[in-house]
Amino acid sequence: MNFVEELKWRGMLHQMMPGTEELLAKGMTTAYVGIDPTADSLHIGHLCGVMMLRHFQRAGHKPLALVGGATGMIGDPSGKSAERNLLNEETLRHNVACIKAQLARFLDFESDAPNAAELVNNYDWMKDYTFLDFAREIGKHITVNYMMAKDSVKRRLNGEASDGLSFTEFTYQLLQGYDFLHLYQEKNCKLQMGGSDQWGNITTGTELIRRKLGADADAYALTCPLITKADGKKFGKTEQGNVWLDRRYTTPYKFYQFWLNVGDAEAERYIKIFTSLSREEIDALIEEHRADPGRRILQKRLGEEVTCLVHGREDYEMAVEASNILFGKATKESLMKLDEETFLSVFDGVPQFEVSREQALGAKAVDLFAETTKCFPSKGEMRKMVQGGGVSLNKEKLAAFDRPIEETDLIDGKYLLVQRGKKNYFLITVKG
Repeated sequence: MNFVEELKWRGMLHQMMPGTEELLAKGMTTAYVGIDPTADSLHIGHLCGVMMLRHFQRAGHKPLALVGGATGMIGDPSGKSAERNLLNEETLRHNVACIKAQLARFLDFESDAPNAAELVNNYDWMKDYTFLDFAREIGKHITVNYMMAKDSVKRRLNGEASDGLSFTEFTYQLLQGYDFLHLYQEKNCKLQMGGSDQWGNITTGTELIRRKLGADADAYALTCPLITKADGKKFGKTEQGNVWLDRRYTTPYKFYQFWLNVGDAEAERYIKIFTSLSREEIDALIEEHRADPGRRILQKRLGEEVTCLVHGREDYEMAVEASNILFGKATKESLMKLDEETFLSVFDGVPQFEVSREQALGAKAVDLFAETTKCFPSKGEMRKMVQGGGVSLNKEKLAAFDRPIEETDLIDGKYLLVQRGKKNYFLITVKG
């Protein structure tokens, strides 16, 4: 597999320094991508860089994932309009451990293959480096003129909304450049990859390596485009915020739904970028999808591949089961199969009521649904709808409007799902 060709057809190549392809053709090469550990989970905005490392390893090369324990304490000015909050060491250490666990689903860290992935943390080599030593040994090689010419610096200095750029953030590109120098010397790492907004920081690294080690030092840069949505907005954000890889922040169901709901043009792009499916498989899927877009073949396969990669097949299957509950035919058994987290995730946006066990158990359905709670505007309306077969409790048609609610009706021992007509759901939580 030719790594550069693979990136090209997948739409994952933005810029590449001359000589990069020749370097990769010579044999196994080591490359790294930097990840800022500002949270204890990656979000899908990180996935393009992570997939680059995955394809790099599949092509027989050695990937390094660098978590910026040191640079995360500074904050990268690229693409930012304001200074970011600085994290303490304990928080960063926790974030790094969580991120490694997520990366292990994409990269092989454990095998004894020569191209096994490694996780490195720049805090390890920066923590004992004194400011004076850094200024003498690194700072003297890169001029302020060179640093000021970078787009990330110019935008912040000239931006109307900006308060300028602190010295702390100004030094970021030099620190990132030193990471590349360190990995070049210690790990024989010849290539740094990242998003297109990182080009300036990456090329500072290649420049530092040449100035420090001589013109023959062969260090290279490669970037992927910043992924955007069809409307040009930032990819990976929803109205609720980022789509995270950690289920504590984005449940597998909501994660799957994100991919399921992308548009057709986006699905064609994303399936190339965020899966390892072959070109032939993807071309066949696109052709099949275009013949009948209503079946959403591309979105379903994209959702399957990415959800299985991030969460595993079991969580994917539960997400599909959960999707069918709202959008397809489902039974009480389907509801009972869901874990509580997924069940609540599915019905997150529906009207909810809380009642005590005394109020619920033994009560007539019509009293509980139309009086104690407001699932129905009146008892009369509920009676009419039940007679017309338009009311369901836990996905089963309610045959009698006055039938008592029993313990066996409770999902997970505490929930009742009421459905009025085809699309109106209500969730009652029975407390105590």
